[in-house]
Amino acid sequence: MKKLIISFSLIVLALSGYSQQAFDYRLGAINFKPGEKLIYNIHYGFINGGQGEITIQKKYYKGEPVFFASLLARSTGLADKLYKVEDRYESYFEPVTGYTLKAIESLKEGDYRFYNEAHYNRADSTVYSMKSDSIYNAPGDILDMIGLLYYIRRMDLENLESGQYIDINTFFDDEVFPFDFRYKGIEKVETKLGSFRCYRFDPVVGTGRDFKNDDDMKVYLSADKNKIPIRVKFNLLIGSLKCDLVEYHNLKFALQETE
Repeated sequence: MKKLIISFSLIVLALSGYSQQAFDYRLGAINFKPGEKLIYNIHYGFINGGQGEITIQKKYYKGEPVFFASLLARSTGLADKLYKVEDRYESYFEPVTGYTLKAIESLKEGDYRFYNEAHYNRADSTVYSMKSDSIYNAPGDILDMIGLLYYIRRMDLENLESGQYIDINTFFDDEVFPFDFRYKGIEKVETKLGSFRCYRFDPVVGTGRDFKNDDDMKVYLSADKNKIPIRVKFNLLIGSLKCDLVEYHNLKFALQETE
């Protein structure tokens, strides 16, 4: 895994593991719109170490209208002076199915530089990686990690029960991962923006790299029509990391606060 000292892009590094009862999900109507912007503060322990920004637009890919999502993570303040990070992940995905068509990684971390494009070919169930100049076999429903966020947001979660999990195939770092995360119920999350009812999911993460236990990541999605990430928490081998929503623009629906 690439060294990420202070980076919101850790949200996309969860790997699969063991779970029990799968949820038979279906996609609902599109609950986001072009121009939506979500901004997060990244805290490493008590230190405000960076900022993350997720945006979505409409673009054309091979002549067809698609959604284009971008996640930009950058270090700020003292952390920026100690170890400058500016990572960008981009995803082109189909409006109807939500399936990925193309994904881009562009990383700048200290002196480290990395760029890759992955092209998804559903006709023959493969993904081409420019980095390795290789073609990988992949399931037809494969997603990239950024497209996965918008795919999950469209899921009908009303009948999801605590203890169930959702299993989705993803492609990251030239590997196919069955992304596996467990539903833990509704929880109230207090933030600087207010208090929100949230769906809590615990992705099953790979241990022995940055994580000590396989439940060291928690994702909180607003339990309203938007289903946007309100908070993401990590317990890492080198400490704790928290990403909190601090600003949002152009949501399709009003964000619902608890009383």
